[in-house]
Amino acid sequence: MAAGRFSTSIKDGSDADFEYTCTPCGEDHIREEAVKYCPECEEYLCTKCTNQHGRRKAFISHKLLDKDAKKRGSVVTIATKCRYHPNRDIEMYCGTHDMVYCAKCIAKEHRSCNDVSEIEDMYTSLVDQQEVQRLQMQTRNIQERLVDIDRKTQKNVENIEEQRDDELAKIEDIERSLIEHIRKLKHEAIATLNKDYTLEKEYLKYNINKTVNTKKEIETVSSQLQTFTSMEAGQQFVQMKLIQQTVNDAVKLVEEREAAGSKILCFTENTDLKTAIIAATSLGHVNTVTENERQVAQRIYKAKAKKEINIKMRYDCYNCYICDVCQLQDGTIILADHNNMKIKRLDINYNIKDHCDLGTHPMGICCTGQNEVAVKMNNNKVQFISVGSSLSKLREITVAGGSYWGMAYCAGELWISTGSGVNVYSTSGILLQTISQDIYGQNIFKSRTQHIAVSRETVIVTDYSDGAVCLGRDCTVQRELRDKRLAETTGVCVSSDGTIFLSGFHSHNIVMFDKNGKCLGELVAKDAGLKYPIALHYDDKRTCLIATCADSGNVISFDISD
Repeated sequence: MAAGRFSTSIKDGSDADFEYTCTPCGEDHIREEAVKYCPECEEYLCTKCTNQHGRRKAFISHKLLDKDAKKRGSVVTIATKCRYHPNRDIEMYCGTHDMVYCAKCIAKEHRSCNDVSEIEDMYTSLVDQQEVQRLQMQTRNIQERLVDIDRKTQKNVENIEEQRDDELAKIEDIERSLIEHIRKLKHEAIATLNKDYTLEKEYLKYNINKTVNTKKEIETVSSQLQTFTSMEAGQQFVQMKLIQQTVNDAVKLVEEREAAGSKILCFTENTDLKTAIIAATSLGHVNTVTENERQVAQRIYKAKAKKEINIKMRYDCYNCYICDVCQLQDGTIILADHNNMKIKRLDINYNIKDHCDLGTHPMGICCTGQNEVAVKMNNNKVQFISVGSSLSKLREITVAGGSYWGMAYCAGELWISTGSGVNVYSTSGILLQTISQDIYGQNIFKSRTQHIAVSRETVIVTDYSDGAVCLGRDCTVQRELRDKRLAETTGVCVSSDGTIFLSGFHSHNIVMFDKNGKCLGELVAKDAGLKYPIALHYDDKRTCLIATCADSGNVISFDISD
């Protein structure tokens, strides 16, 4: 029988030099070339045995590999589970994403990928040992970095705890100082009350004594009148005059007392103080700055492309004069059109979506909420407007400086240009601070104040000269931004990395400064076609700079992306 089998194998060419021979056939002393390998049975299979292997219920779940898979080192006896579907084995490879997945991942996320195949169909060579070493080094490196990050994070936790204690102490100090100040005001009010009380009480006692004396005088006069007829004619004349004088004095005293009425002590509350405290939304503001943010290299922007956008509406009565621009959190751009007395909302393509008629000339605009803007107008009003499916007017407050450009919103307060300086208001219209002179009485601004921009805790105010002044939240001067290339500065805005842009109305240019006040040069030179720029705005959604010009139906967009 063995000889017969051998003969059959010779007949079928089994004497050939096979690299892999069928394991089951080999057990029967028959040499057949293997075409598949079963990692679970650890057997090589010929074509016939492969077909039989797939038909048997015990082996139907076995995944057969190419015959040389074991040599390539691709055999994994323990199935690797999918990280996204833990109940499924990894069995597919996506060449497009150079990653392995289960069949469910491929069906859901990689249907459009062209280079997808089964793992067992992948013809790969042995892994390059240099690549293995590289991965080992990379693994060790990332382990060290993870340990370092963990150590730094733990240290950061300790630092944050210390900083929290320090900041809590500051908050306590603020509370203490406010309470002490209010207590001081209370003592002053009580002292004033007691002083007025003492003075009025003494005055009333004086009047009581005076009234008592007058009553006695009238009683004496009354007695004298009883004996008046027994007097001689000359004596009667004299007494008559004296009595009349006494009665007249008494009448005058009574009339004065009746006209004066009773004295009342009255304390009138300082409602501005109470309103300011109630209107305040916080004692201060907490800012968290990462170490990486402090170390970001300063960019030097360049204007790569210039685009003019028409913003004139069909029913505009006059040529447009876009005096200011603001942007909501969702990227919506709102324009304030001075000449046509309206604000205009742009869509994502900078086309006019809708507008709101104001009835008077706007002088500035800023965002005061996620879906709210405030418009400063030349009638000394600030109109708040809701920006929803439509633009609708809300409340309004009265301010000073309505006829000058410029307004910004910083930490719950409105900073409004007044020409001679800046007034800080609460959103309810209470004047909180006036900024125009330093502690020595010198003017802070070179000329009349114009547009205002905010960069974190810094408020930047242009002053229609050769630059702008940077103010802190405490209203003190931090630094000045000056450059001789600027003439009659009006527009100002700040990029996401802190770069400050200033535009010169008569120099027809835009000059850049870093967040520390160093001039970075011109972004737009005089010969770039920017005529009489009014307002600037940095659009961080599109990485471009928007400039508006006097009496122009277009706004200009400068592409300053990387």
